[in-house]
Amino acid sequence: MVDKNIYQADRETAWCPGCGNFPLRTALADALAEMDLKPEEVTMYTGIGQAAKMPHYIKVNGFNGLHGRSLPPAIGMRVANPKMTVIVESGDGCSYGEGGNHILHNIRRNPDIIHLVHDNQIYGLTKGQASPTSVPELRTPVQTHGVNAEPLNPVQFAVGMKASFVARSSVGDREHLKEMIREAKKHKGYALIDIFQPCVSFNKINTYQWYNKRVYKLEDHDPTDHAAAMKVAQEFGDKIPIGIIYREEKPTFRDRMPYLEDKALVERDVEVDDLKFLIDEFK
Repeated sequence: MVDKNIYQADRETAWCPGCGNFPLRTALADALAEMDLKPEEVTMYTGIGQAAKMPHYIKVNGFNGLHGRSLPPAIGMRVANPKMTVIVESGDGCSYGEGGNHILHNIRRNPDIIHLVHDNQIYGLTKGQASPTSVPELRTPVQTHGVNAEPLNPVQFAVGMKASFVARSSVGDREHLKEMIREAKKHKGYALIDIFQPCVSFNKINTYQWYNKRVYKLEDHDPTDHAAAMKVAQEFGDKIPIGIIYREEKPTFRDRMPYLEDKALVERDVEVDDLKFLIDEFK
């Protein structure tokens, strides 16, 4: 097994003391080490936000993109190199707000990507505005009378779209989170994990205590039963399930493109004569 300390980045973070990003980073490094993945075998794509700083603080290949635009370059890597473990990691605002359209079509395409969403139900980097998953009673400097829109249930949305792997976990249970990451890695296709990750500075409602009081681990649940998964996915209140909500085996993005073959693009033979007609068009 790879030594988990190999993933430690020796630079100071910009995260607040007590931020849920710290235990998430630890769980991720532990999971990668337990799966015997070397840093050079992993590439992480993020957008913008506190969660999106993760590639700065963990030693893997990293790419910071635009806000909500982490999935498109990740798909590019999946096409270019099927041997690379590709992880998308961003917050609930970046993933479900600005990036909501990309999730929709990512589910349709089903690329072999792990998507870890730091869901703290608020925008942290920009100092506490409501996010798509914020609860109505949350008051912010912008939403002074509370949130005036229904919160998004991303798990219900993803299960409704029949995403091939949908799970939820919490940084309050590191072993469970590691297990979900390992299961996502084993899955062939798009794997979405919604992760409760408290923002201790700006969200005083959805705290560690709030989550720990409500979450429960799924037992005797069949994640291949879509109707049962939809029923479980709708639970969000006094009781919130964590675990694998839905899983389905289906063709991946690369499976639908057999001409890509099962190797990296750089390993493919290129016949210049085959491209001559394209070059001639520009003469």
